[in-house]
Amino acid sequence: MEAKWLTWAKEIQGIAQTGLTYAKDVYDIERYQALRELSVDILANYTYESKERIRLSFAGEGGYSTPKVDIRGVIFQDNRILLVHEKLDGKWALPGGWADIGLSPSEVVVKEIAEESGYQAEAVRLLAVLDKKFHQHPPEPYHVYKMFILCRITGGEAEAGVETSGVGFFAEDALPELSEERNTAEQLHTLFQYLHHPEKAVILD
Repeated sequence: MEAKWLTWAKEIQGIAQTGLTYAKDVYDIERYQALRELSVDILANYTYESKERIRLSFAGEGGYSTPKVDIRGVIFQDNRILLVHEKLDGKWALPGGWADIGLSPSEVVVKEIAEESGYQAEAVRLLAVLDKKFHQHPPEPYHVYKMFILCRITGGEAEAGVETSGVGFFAEDALPELSEERNTAEQLHTLFQYLHHPEKAVILD
């Protein structure tokens, strides 16, 4: 479970963002702006980020506040799982990223796999929809839903992309150092269950 201070900061930010979207009264707007600044202060106090950066990345959005969606592709080959080496932190993750406006989850995962691993793929089935707050990820300011989609390679070859520096398949008992912001060892072990039990039902947090 995520830290209470992070949960409170995100909830305050969500209330402020939604309030600023619909508020008409000048005094209500001031109150919501004060709430937004309070959420920035909480994050700045508990993290090493500057208030300016927090305002831009966390408190700079508009419209009704909703969770972000992270989509990850799951590909098995010879009892191993496909991972890509992330340039950002030098660790390994399932290919994927934020959902894109205008694309379906299947289209997003196919695009991300191609861009990050070089493989052409097709989406087969949804395996899990997880709320990031229930899993052992590092703290972050966003409320994130993670979708894991089983895919099948249809062509292409292993090739690093703009955001990745390596591509590989790994056995369950020989996983590399993982980018825990993107996926945890526990999540990968859960996904391996689908390799051995394809009939396993979708996991929904």
